[in-house]
Amino acid sequence: MPLSPAAPCKPVHMREVVSSGYRRPDGLWDIEARMTDRKGYVVQNDYRRVAGGGLFHDMSIRVTIDDALLIRGVEACIDAAPHRICPSIAPNYRGLVGLRIEEGFGRELRQRLGGVQGCTHLNELFTQLATTAIQTVRPLQGAPEPVQLPPIDTCHALAATGDVVARYWPRMHRSPNEPALAAP
Repeated sequence: MPLSPAAPCKPVHMREVVSSGYRRPDGLWDIEARMTDRKGYVVQNDYRRVAGGGLFHDMSIRVTIDDALLIRGVEACIDAAPHRICPSIAPNYRGLVGLRIEEGFGRELRQRLGGVQGCTHLNELFTQLATTAIQTVRPLQGAPEPVQLPPIDTCHALAATGDVVARYWPRMHRSPNEPALAAP
């Protein structure tokens, strides 16, 4: 069911995030993400002037990963930003090579590229990119290894007490009155 019709309004800020995953001929994967922001008004500072509807932010990332979600290469670019210095941070993202996209990835990203070592918007975009990487690679790998647990209780649909878990992971299903399992 779509959202109900909106009240009359004027656009102020529009963000688009697009992420895609690709299989390469060499067996690796390229995951790309792009974020654009547009304002419904003119933005001007000492660096540049952006007309209403023009690109205020335009940032992209491409990550090359292997089947184990190990980052083999990173390219980040900032084609539009509010300050002249913004694009100069993009090379720092190459420092993520060797990191695996797995539990704790976001924490490691913030440790390496949080604050003045990175870009808030590129870091947000990397979160989307990580999800796209998992959604691209994992389904094509077949059944998970026996030691890999399904993502139970990570969202409403995957509640341990719900129908989806009962159907696909019956051994992990529990009744609503049953206490939750302790994390391994």
